[in-house]
Amino acid sequence: MAGFNEPGENLEQTVHREVGEEVGIAVRNLRYFGSEPWPFPDSLMIGFVAEHAGGGEIRVDNQEIEAAGWFTRDTLPAVPTGASISRALIEAWIRREI
Repeated sequence: MAGFNEPGENLEQTVHREVGEEVGIAVRNLRYFGSEPWPFPDSLMIGFVAEHAGGGEIRVDNQEIEAAGWFTRDTLPAVPTGASISRALIEAWIRREI
């Protein structure tokens, strides 16, 4: 998931809101992972790890995101290439570090 921090929100509130808006699920136990520069002026990509809070199934909004799903380490789709925070998150998950 990716999104923009709204005025007055802390980063954790942004994660909860964006995940809810884009895929319709609730998350818990947020943990900061890292950050990287983002190509928009004055922007920063900040990565978090979270757990599914239970309940609802993924519901793609079809506006901000086209597809989403649950994957195992053995059933991953193509992963982002190069040095990016998204690739680093996936690799840390594969190594069972997160």
